[in-house]
Amino acid sequence: MNLKVIKTEEEHKKAVTRIIEIFHAEQNTPEDDELGVLAVLIKDYEDKYHPMPELDALEVIKIKMKEMGMKNKDLEPIIGSKGHVSAILSGKREITLKMAQKLKNYFGIPAEAFLHNA
Repeated sequence: MNLKVIKTEEEHKKAVTRIIEIFHAEQNTPEDDELGVLAVLIKDYEDKYHPMPELDALEVIKIKMKEMGMKNKDLEPIIGSKGHVSAILSGKREITLKMAQKLKNYFGIPAEAFLHNA
């Protein structure tokens, strides 16, 4: 096992290929140790060079509403009054923790997605 920090796309590709090869390694074996180290190295490289875009809470809500064929009024039981829904969707009011929990349960998305912009 000759592991080092991943610095290039080629090294990343080789690491990903290797992790796929040993993905089902038995626990407490050298391959299992290699798998763990490779996972950390790959994550570090990807976080540095291919970061995931930040989600906008309002966009998440609007996308889920569109997917589900919902109207603004359909959020009233979750968020509150018509005015609350309008203020949230226009960005004039922030999503509270309680609202985030209700949205999480309704849409099946982690609450953090709704709180990121708060």
